[in-house]
Amino acid sequence: MRRIIPFIALALTVPAAAQRGAPFTIAETGQGFATIDDAVQSVRMGTATILIAPGVYHQCTVQAGGVITFKAVQPGTAIFDGTTCEGKAAFVLRGQGSTVDGLVFRNMRVPDGNGAGVRTEMGSLTVTNSMFMDSQEGILGGEPVNQKIVIDRSTFAGLGQCDETPDCAHAIYLANQGSVSITNSRFERGTGGHYVKLRIPNISITDNSFDDTAGRKTNYMIDLPEGSTGLITRNTFVQGRQKENWTGFVVVAAEARNYRSAGLRVEGNVASLAPGETRSPAFVADYSHERLAVGANKLGTGIRMFETR
Repeated sequence: MRRIIPFIALALTVPAAAQRGAPFTIAETGQGFATIDDAVQSVRMGTATILIAPGVYHQCTVQAGGVITFKAVQPGTAIFDGTTCEGKAAFVLRGQGSTVDGLVFRNMRVPDGNGAGVRTEMGSLTVTNSMFMDSQEGILGGEPVNQKIVIDRSTFAGLGQCDETPDCAHAIYLANQGSVSITNSRFERGTGGHYVKLRIPNISITDNSFDDTAGRKTNYMIDLPEGSTGLITRNTFVQGRQKENWTGFVVVAAEARNYRSAGLRVEGNVASLAPGETRSPAFVADYSHERLAVGANKLGTGIRMFETR
């Protein structure tokens, strides 16, 4: 039997530095800082875990180097609210690697319409057990090399826009020459754009929930605008009534065919329409004209399995 009590006890332990008014603590040294950016800059090109005490923080940071784990002492209680750096995001990440664990990002807005909780510009990125809420964008960015991004057990709610600026923003919008994995996460009540938009050659999107019933002005659940290979499976989709573009759930290569799409597996998913929705979207809409591997998916009334465009 798994021992749960020790884990809970650890999660509720607040570092001594945080109790003394320094809520950002370097786990390896115990050194505390009053701001997240001071803690980040102290790492320089090193490796460190920054423990973040419960609180609402109107702060932001730019990671320019090193490998940093940003970890909430108690998941869901360390909240970054409404403050961005460089007109981009609460966390602008361009170190050698970053992990975001147990944090909440909300109310991020910037003039160019891309205000995000996390902006990844360089280095690998892992996001786990975190929440992105009521912002223009949740996670945005990428780099033109073999970047690896992993998103797991996280929530994306109240994100996206298409009417504040000429270009839309999305709950997740990533572009790189490597891979993206999104697992065990929840997407809901989008406010514009796509829930997931990936300009990535290799993707894995599994075991997620996409609930668009309270969405408004939303577009696709998953947009792969330049094509992609990989796997989309065991996801649950419900498409709402207040769509800006209702014609497809998963759309492949609608803008370009820069990546190979042959063999993209879409199978084992469940999709339905919200009560009262009478339009008939395609579950997979394909612009690539390559041979996709669309297998068995459980589709509700009114949803067509596949459409070539």
